[in-house]
Amino acid sequence: MQTRSRRMRATSYSVLMGVLVLLLSSCAVWDALAPDDEPVPTAAPSAVEKMFDSQFTRDGTFQSHIDVNGVDFVYTLWPTKSTPRTNEWFPRGDKFFSFTFQAYDLDRRLRDPFATKRKVYLDRIKVTSRTTTVGNGRAQRPYRLDASARAITFDPEPVATERGMLITSPKGAFELRNQRIGPMSLDTRGLTLSFTATVWIQEEAGSESFYKKEIKQNVPIAIFESTQRTQVTRIPTNAN
Repeated sequence: MQTRSRRMRATSYSVLMGVLVLLLSSCAVWDALAPDDEPVPTAAPSAVEKMFDSQFTRDGTFQSHIDVNGVDFVYTLWPTKSTPRTNEWFPRGDKFFSFTFQAYDLDRRLRDPFATKRKVYLDRIKVTSRTTTVGNGRAQRPYRLDASARAITFDPEPVATERGMLITSPKGAFELRNQRIGPMSLDTRGLTLSFTATVWIQEEAGSESFYKKEIKQNVPIAIFESTQRTQVTRIPTNAN
């Protein structure tokens, strides 16, 4: 009887130890798989980004939508392949960007017949610039443009009338490539491009009546502190 009792106790002990080992192993596996409770630190925005909030710099592109009586005017800007890294746009050296300007008749669906859409003509495009500096530095104007749209757009033969070039989507669009922003003083931390497009908008599709509007947009661009020159890669003139 004693032998049988010892065997039963030994068997019970073995089972108990097995259960204990299994529990400890499960805990170890759970600890390994469980996510770390410590929050992962995220990169804080730089002082320049805090001071000069810029969609163009942050996203590598800028787009705005301006509604005028149901016509959506869209400015789109992006850095060219000459200077694609916007977080390396420094005061010294040239920086390059391209932009487009187009109009959409929101009263019609995208694939509706073009004849049913209001026509918009772009007469002139004007862009001025102004830098933001630290301290008491003087503002500079490293980029400017003031021209007839049809004379400078990428398309050498745009659809045009006496009112300007057609920019109603999908038949027309203004595009200008590889625009050079010149060097700035070393205390520069930002640049604002101010666009003004003079357009003629058709009152209704097929009408001979048009009215004139100026479509304005400011585009802030961050400039990062450095004595280095902005690195420029040579690309074909017609590249983007």
